[in-house]
Amino acid sequence: MNYRKFGNTDVMISALGFGCMRLPEYEKDEKWYIDEDKAIPMLHKAYENGVNYFDTAPYYCHHNSEITVGKALKPMREKVIVSTKMPADTCKVTADYRKQLEQSLRKLDTDYIDFYHFWGLNREEYDNVVLKLNLLEEAKRAKEEGLIKHISFSFHDKPEQIKYIIDTAEERGVPMETMLVQYNLLDRSNEEMIQYAASKGLGVVAMGPVGGGRLAAPTDLYTKLTGKPSISTYELAFKFVLGNPYLSCALSGMGTMDMVEKNLVIGSSKESLTEEEWAKLGESVENLKKFSELYCTGCAYCQPCPAGIDIPKIFNYYTYHNVYGLTEYARNEMANYIKKDGKTISNCKDCGLCENKCPQSLKIREELRRVEGILSGV
Repeated sequence: MNYRKFGNTDVMISALGFGCMRLPEYEKDEKWYIDEDKAIPMLHKAYENGVNYFDTAPYYCHHNSEITVGKALKPMREKVIVSTKMPADTCKVTADYRKQLEQSLRKLDTDYIDFYHFWGLNREEYDNVVLKLNLLEEAKRAKEEGLIKHISFSFHDKPEQIKYIIDTAEERGVPMETMLVQYNLLDRSNEEMIQYAASKGLGVVAMGPVGGGRLAAPTDLYTKLTGKPSISTYELAFKFVLGNPYLSCALSGMGTMDMVEKNLVIGSSKESLTEEEWAKLGESVENLKKFSELYCTGCAYCQPCPAGIDIPKIFNYYTYHNVYGLTEYARNEMANYIKKDGKTISNCKDCGLCENKCPQSLKIREELRRVEGILSGV
């Protein structure tokens, strides 16, 4: 297994991290359970082959993940790094932080958590919960008491908010030490902020390195760039993520022993992309998008839309369909967007503001009608 320095912490982290959100489960009498006869050997196999970073959360696997992870890692607790998360949306008063922490400690059956994340932060939740309720100070107190070793956050918002979170935490005297963020070959939106986080001393872990298993890209790119034999799309995706010099670890949600074994080979591989190959690979995939008849760069100059339509998001779904052939995924994402009350062309006020601002001079209203029809299967 390859290891990397984890920011300014004293930890050497395995290049492959075990995401414990997809452990094998079964249902019985309308209740869900983790199949520990399968899950625990998977976790042990990863550990025995050098994985030392295990990431879980209170809600994973129908609220059972922390319990199984704690049970599996109990015999080697001092030799592994356990990461879990605090759901800020459950905090109504300051004391709720400690309640959540103590609950995770009980479920994990451990005296401390190595990396305790503010879970899935966005700007609104960070301002109105974390800062307003002084949860950073609560985290600092828990660290001083030895209940957690490092203060971390995972992130789901616009990339520029990463800088805001890192900077304001530092100003409050409770600097973030590590960050968990979405990043893969097809979604590089956080790339600049990953570099910023690393420059501030944070260790960075990438979640979704293979796009939840859906990532597809031409694998002959690897051969063209390196002169080496073609590799699987799956391996190419991992190599790209691990080729980023500002990342410490690629976190993969593993649900089968076969997946564990496949990932262990990649995490232990001595053949990595050079910085030049990594840059060229990213550039090549970006260039593919330009051949789409709808080339939306995602600049978001068209936002905010007076009708609330998330135009870049809808066009990005189309890119998954049109450029990468991920039609089923694109349609599912569009359906989820609508299910969450996402606005569509049917809500358009026909004001034309988006088209006036678009640097690509796209006929946005016309394209939205066409794209939404394709993604809805009309």
